[in-house]
Amino acid sequence: METEQAPVPTLPPRRTALRNGDADSQRMFRRIGALSSAVTDRPMSLYAAAVLRIGYGLLYLAFLLREFPHRDEIWGPGSPWTPALARQLFDQTGWFSILTLSDSQAYFEICYATAVVTSVLFVLGWRTRMVSILFAVVVTSFHARAIFMTDGGDNLILLMAVYLSLTACGRRWSLDARRTRLVASGKAEHSVAGPRTPSFRYQLRVKRELLGTVLHNCAMVVIAAQVCIVYGSAGLYKVQGGSWENGTALHYVMNLDLFRPWPALSLMVDSHPILIAVTTYMTVLLQVAFPFVLFGRLKYIVLTMLLGMHVGIAVLMGLPLFSGAMIVADAVFLPDRFYTFLGQRWRRTFQRAAAAGAEEPSQRESPVVPAQPGSAG
Repeated sequence: METEQAPVPTLPPRRTALRNGDADSQRMFRRIGALSSAVTDRPMSLYAAAVLRIGYGLLYLAFLLREFPHRDEIWGPGSPWTPALARQLFDQTGWFSILTLSDSQAYFEICYATAVVTSVLFVLGWRTRMVSILFAVVVTSFHARAIFMTDGGDNLILLMAVYLSLTACGRRWSLDARRTRLVASGKAEHSVAGPRTPSFRYQLRVKRELLGTVLHNCAMVVIAAQVCIVYGSAGLYKVQGGSWENGTALHYVMNLDLFRPWPALSLMVDSHPILIAVTTYMTVLLQVAFPFVLFGRLKYIVLTMLLGMHVGIAVLMGLPLFSGAMIVADAVFLPDRFYTFLGQRWRRTFQRAAAAGAEEPSQRESPVVPAQPGSAG
């Protein structure tokens, strides 16, 4: 006896489209939720932010100390670019500098000493939230005061100083982090267990931490984007030049007296035309491809090659400030696990050296006493 199967009901096309639309909307909402949680849950790349803080603070401190004998000719009242000319330029560009508030030599010396102290405190990470803002004001003021008398390295430091003032760059490797650990350990020892109702002060602190996390994550993304823009625009600009196209650009650079701190070394490098051509093409390739290799393991190879390129620029072209600024900027693309690994290796090496130093005195035996007659020895 044959049995008839009940026909399977089919959904109307309109209802099927609605269900597909609901699935797409749910997928979109999940992605938005994941992105929101990534921005608000916890601050990312805290070790990279600390490296940026220490690196740019040391660079600017070295820059100020290097130019200390020439500070008056560059930024002071005795500069050919006088404070009056600087103020006229500010009216057109909208810049601002605390150095032009007074033409007094004593006021300039106080500002210079303040800049040095601020750089030291920024490196140490003391009250970083306040000092980072002061560091950005100092870098902006000195850059705007002598905008025609410095190279491009301080321009990148200026941008990074402004971005770092929005980050939580004092959470790692700083005096602030050490003070936070001590306070947390003290509270843990004296805390009393028991339910507590969240107070208004506690809620305000939570909101402030959430705002700080959002600002930090957004600023770190902007820093990474800024580095990509620097490399990408530089590579695309080089592609348009004929000397970069035929591989002779570095040959002309090696023969410019303005960028030859070591003429003998520049001539030695220039005597290898194949090396010059390969380096020229690799420079363009690395800069253009840099934004596209950031999400894979190839970025470690590219970052290593860029490190060698910047070291070469610092030595052969005499631009240590620019090269140092770019090397520090590249640190934003290294994950936190890389810095924690380096920290663990450093602590193990230090503990090993300390243990070896403690064993040396114990191994030094006292002079051997000759055995007495009739003794068992």
